[in-house]
Amino acid sequence: MQIIKRTTLKQKPEKGERLGFGQYFTDYMFTMKYTAEKGWHDAKIEPNEPKPFDLATSIFHYAQGIFEGMKAFRQPDGKIGVFRPNENWARMNRSATRMCIPNFPEDVAEEGLETLLKLEKDWIPTEMGTALYIRPTIVATRVMLGVHASTEYLFFIILSPVGSYYAHGLEPTKLLVEDFYVRSSIGGTGEAKCLGNYAASMKAGELAEEKGFDQVLWLDAAEKKYVEEVGSMNMFFRLGDEVVTPALVGSILPGITRKSCIQLLRENGYNVSERRVSIDEVIAAAKDGSLKEAFGTGTAAVISPVGLIRYKDCDYEINGGKMGDVTRMLYDTITGIQYGTLPDKNGWRKIIG
Repeated sequence: MQIIKRTTLKQKPEKGERLGFGQYFTDYMFTMKYTAEKGWHDAKIEPNEPKPFDLATSIFHYAQGIFEGMKAFRQPDGKIGVFRPNENWARMNRSATRMCIPNFPEDVAEEGLETLLKLEKDWIPTEMGTALYIRPTIVATRVMLGVHASTEYLFFIILSPVGSYYAHGLEPTKLLVEDFYVRSSIGGTGEAKCLGNYAASMKAGELAEEKGFDQVLWLDAAEKKYVEEVGSMNMFFRLGDEVVTPALVGSILPGITRKSCIQLLRENGYNVSERRVSIDEVIAAAKDGSLKEAFGTGTAAVISPVGLIRYKDCDYEINGGKMGDVTRMLYDTITGIQYGTLPDKNGWRKIIG
C-alpha cells in the first residue's frame, strides 16, 4: 500500500492532558476512491490535511454519506487492540446499501486501517479510559446538482486520541425523554449510520442540554410510545429480573457494543429480552421500584449508567443516581477485553502489530 509521508509531523497532546472527544487528529489518514468506471481504487495512506471540494459536490446538498466509530487500545505488551472491527465493516456496508453507496472491499479497508494504526501507534494514549478513536467515512464526491445517487465517492479513515465521551466520565447521565421531535421512523434511515440521522437529532439535543441534560431519549415516530435509543447510545433497562433493550425494528442503530452486552449478559445467566418497551412501562417501573438500572451502550461511551430520566416534566431517579451492579460488570468486562487486561474468550479483540 502506498504511503505518502508528511514533511512535518504534528505536535501530539501532552501526556495527562485532558483529551476530550474529537479535538485532536493524527498525522495521517487512509483514503480510497470510487468511480463507476474503476470501482474502488487508489487505496493509500496520505497526510491528514484539508481537501478542496467544489461547492456543488453532492455530499453538501443531499447528505449521501455514512460513517462508523471504532477504537484502538494500547495493550499491556505494547501492541494495538481493536474491538470487533469486522462487525463495523459489515455494518458500514449495510449502511452503504441503504444509502445507495457501492459496497467497499472490507479486506482493503481492514488492511488500510492496520497500516494506518501501525504508522500512528505513538498517538494511542495509554491512560485508562482513553483510546484512539477511528472514524471511517464515505461521502459522495460527484460535482452535480440533482437528487440522484452519486457515481463518485471518497472513503477515508481519520484517527483522534480521545478521553471520556462525557465530560463527567462514568458519573451517571441524565436523559430527557423527547415526545415531540423524532429522529427516525421505520422505513427511514434509523438503522443506517448515515449523516442525516445526526443532523435530525441536533435540535432536540440542544434543547435538552439547555435544561441540564446530557442526552435525549428518543421515542418511536409513529406513536411516541416506545423507547428507541439515545443520540449516541443504545438503551438497556433492568426491570426486576429482566434486562430489556429495545428491539431492532428498523429505526434503531444495531450497535456493536449493544450486541456484545447482550451476549455477555446471557453468558452470565441474566434474562435478556430484545423487545419493544414503552416509556409508560419504564416510568411505572421507576415508580414502583422495579426499575433497578438503566444504561446506554456505544463505541464512544462504551457503557454509560443513567441516573435520572425526565418525562413530561417529572424526574425519575434510578438506583439512587448511582451505577448499578450489572452496568459495572459490563463496563469492567468490555473495557478489560479492549485494554487486554481480561481474557478474550469470544475472540472480539483484533491484535495489530
